[in-house]
Amino acid sequence: MRLRGLAATALAALGLTALHATPAAAANILTNPGFESGLSGWTCPAGAQAVTTPAHSGTQALQATPQGSDLARCQQTITVKPSTAYQLSAWAQGSYVFLGATGTGVNASTWGAPGNQWGQLKTSFTTGASTTSVTVYVNGWYGQTAYTADDIVLDGPGGPPDTEAPTVPGGVAVGGATGTSLTVTWSASTDNSGSVARYEVSRDDAAPVAVPTTSHTATGLTPDTAYAFRVRACDAAGNCSAYSAPVSGRTSKDTVPPAGDIRYAPYIDITMTSPSLVGAANATGVKNYTLAFVLGDSSGCNPAWGGTIPLADTRIINDVKALQAQGGQVVVASGGAVGPYLEHACGTSAALLAAYKKVLDTVGTNHLDIDVEASIDAGKVNTALKQLQSERGTVISYTLRVQGQDYGVDPFSLQILQDAAAKGLDVIVNPMLMNFGYTGNWGDAMTAAAQATLGQMKGVWPAKSDAQLRRAFGVTPMIGKNDTGMTTTQADARKLLTWANSNHIGFVGFWSAARDNGGCPNGQISPTCSGISQSSYEFTNIFKGFTG
Repeated sequence: MRLRGLAATALAALGLTALHATPAAAANILTNPGFESGLSGWTCPAGAQAVTTPAHSGTQALQATPQGSDLARCQQTITVKPSTAYQLSAWAQGSYVFLGATGTGVNASTWGAPGNQWGQLKTSFTTGASTTSVTVYVNGWYGQTAYTADDIVLDGPGGPPDTEAPTVPGGVAVGGATGTSLTVTWSASTDNSGSVARYEVSRDDAAPVAVPTTSHTATGLTPDTAYAFRVRACDAAGNCSAYSAPVSGRTSKDTVPPAGDIRYAPYIDITMTSPSLVGAANATGVKNYTLAFVLGDSSGCNPAWGGTIPLADTRIINDVKALQAQGGQVVVASGGAVGPYLEHACGTSAALLAAYKKVLDTVGTNHLDIDVEASIDAGKVNTALKQLQSERGTVISYTLRVQGQDYGVDPFSLQILQDAAAKGLDVIVNPMLMNFGYTGNWGDAMTAAAQATLGQMKGVWPAKSDAQLRRAFGVTPMIGKNDTGMTTTQADARKLLTWANSNHIGFVGFWSAARDNGGCPNGQISPTCSGISQSSYEFTNIFKGFTG
């Protein structure tokens, strides 16, 4: 949706009053509508704050800046009466500011572009027969400067007092261990009044820390030390659930991971503009991603993103550099489901080697993934990869098709690995746990296929120990609805995560970050949503529990 260039004259029709007027008295049922108590009562993203200048009335107003794919939305859930009319308004400044309310049978919104003067946004709605709560929100727009909002009014009768607490968070897990941090993840709770306002995480029974999402990274910890965590959910009315049972984790002995050791890197289609790497990292804390896909452009053996976007594209490279500046890193993936493959376009191993080097040098990484979903000249490719690894020590992974839950990777993929072993090439074997025939439970089928692939690796590298093989092994499922009918649910993801942790494998990824949202929970196959009901970045946060 493009908002630039809309005529300013359209703003009046959208409910924007350009004059700075005193707000009319209203039966306002919002909590802290003028932000005089900071952000109390509101759920806002990191960076949002209550500022003293400018303020429409009183002493403070809300100010927030969109970052990457984040709209900088602040919201509040409040009880309402069914079948009742409500008026919603707010005063705002900024390039583009949106105001709205959502709930059962309610989806009201408006927007305006008041610029540097105060303008009022107005909309209205009537609740449905079963509506008991709505979530009021205000936000900016992608890539725009900070917006300011004040004196938000929801005019209408309040609902009955909310005295029911949310459900207790489930699936609490501790992982992502470093020498000084542990990451706690859990399943989202539900609440009778709508959405959960916050979660509270207590470490070793200390005072809890409030977090807005279903994950929390505890920092400043001591190496090689056990810590216990409990989590509870709280709603906007202040009702909190009981704490979950305590779950323990131990920090690692090493305070710094080995150089170049990327253990968890969700795939992200870098040809798409959303989500950005930095946006995903800021939303989840995950700072390593696999960029898909580098292909040959129309001239042949010349790497380009998706075969069409120049390798040094400013949007992409600036995003990568910004991620790296935050301590993140990327794996570059070549190949994929659609060509033209560099491995086809480059006629010799020397030409392919030069293309690989160009990719790594442009991006600034030493991690390369070869995703094989079509026939390749294994000898040519492995010769180039062996030379690359010998010269640079490049970490190389092969992402390969799975034939079945009891077989492992398909025969051609196995031949690629056999040729790699014959050439002395060290690779991470990364089966695609998606789109293969199975019986029974899909989560069990994925772990069975992973175990079968480990068995194949034993035949390819018989001199390696089981621990060495697991260290050189990764898994990559497709979250949500898969192309050929199976569905990876949150429960399936946790089952695979448990297997990965108990076997101490070397890598976890998934396809893809752009699908990790609940935008289309109706079973459809889409590159921009999982096709199942989920919260934003829920799978990213689940797999953050990978400990290796």
